[in-house]
Amino acid sequence: MRVVSTNQAPAAIGPYSQGIIVNNVFYSSGQIPLTAEGTMIEGDVAAQTHQVFQNLQAVLEEAGASLETVVKATVFIKDMNDFGAINEVYGEYFHAHKPARSCVEVARLPKDAEVEIEVIALVK
Repeated sequence: MRVVSTNQAPAAIGPYSQGIIVNNVFYSSGQIPLTAEGTMIEGDVAAQTHQVFQNLQAVLEEAGASLETVVKATVFIKDMNDFGAINEVYGEYFHAHKPARSCVEVARLPKDAEVEIEVIALVK
């Protein structure tokens, strides 16, 4: 196992890592719309989703992976009514390559985020 850590994404806010690589597979922790400095971004759910993807791209790059090598994404959303807006942004990042995905509505997310996404990706 190898721990993945980058200062280009927010530091873990608890006793966990940004991600782990095992046998050329990267498992990310969930990313919420914090900046790399740890500040929650202002804006609607679309803006929050863009920030989540910036964070995911940073940890994927550090792991030697990319959005193109993601095999599974799990999306946690605070309100299923936001699914359309989140899905539209999601499609901007996964337009040609479409990994498997689950999307679930949850009662609450860390820092009261509207969206959190975690991924599993192959390491190049």
